[in-house]
Amino acid sequence: MSDLSLMVNGKRVSGTAEDRTLLVHFLRENLGLTGTHVGCDTSQCGACVVHVDGKAVKSCSMLAVQASGSSVVTIEGLANGADLHPVQAAFKEHHGLQCGFCTPGMIMTATDMIARHPEGLDEATVRAELEGNICRCTGYHNIVKAILAASKTMAKGVKGKAKQAA
Repeated sequence: MSDLSLMVNGKRVSGTAEDRTLLVHFLRENLGLTGTHVGCDTSQCGACVVHVDGKAVKSCSMLAVQASGSSVVTIEGLANGADLHPVQAAFKEHHGLQCGFCTPGMIMTATDMIARHPEGLDEATVRAELEGNICRCTGYHNIVKAILAASKTMAKGVKGKAKQAA
């Protein structure tokens, strides 16, 4: 057993876990954050994507002890109270989900993708970067539309903040 201490969704948490406990299981079972889904346990499907120190990580491929000392954001930590994150809002508006199982991982991947491409995204880039996330319902068309829309919305927000600072 190892003692863990990390920031999860902006709150300091601590606990103990067996050394072999995956981060996804620690989040779900120890912290009750069940928005992060377990799809395959082999890092193939992307349903378990969270952000660790600002980067998208498949939490089924990381031990909980490896995350100790890190900052972790799950799907539960994206929204600002009742206000959805722009990517969550775009998924809702553009019907980027059906059964919803892959949605948390898709949204976490998309927010990382948008952050890494602040100049904007095109469809080819979105589709290429979603290769590590499996959706068996939508055919990706509306997911891609949602990510492109969120990218535009978030780019406008960045440009607006730059104008205000000037």
